[in-house]
Amino acid sequence: QVQLVESGGGLVQPGGSLRLSCAASGSIFRINAMGWYRQAPGKERELVASITGVGNTNYADSVKGRFTISRDNAKNTMYLQMNSLKPEDTAVYYCNAKDYILGSEYWGQGTQLTVSS
Repeated sequence: QVQLVESGGGLVQPGGSLRLSCAASGSIFRINAMGWYRQAPGKERELVASITGVGNTNYADSVKGRFTISRDNAKNTMYLQMNSLKPEDTAVYYCNAKDYILGSEYWGQGTQLTVSS
């Protein structure tokens, strides 16, 4: 099992910045790829950014150039640096980890980001 705990959400003004963290524990050796998803009210959960074990990254078009995903393997932590935030970025952000061998995936509890003036 893998446990994921997000932190860093909050209320930010448009144009502001914030960094989310996701701390992993448990059978972290099973983790291949990790990612951030978000779900806004009334919308489906969507992929925001992902990162592989070797550091390859992928971003949703809506956040390219504004968000940066990274991971610190020594700290078993993944980050999402969010700049130039917009009201449409408002959502609950979830950390996700995938185990390709077992075909499993794990989710954090989510952290709320609200972008509003």
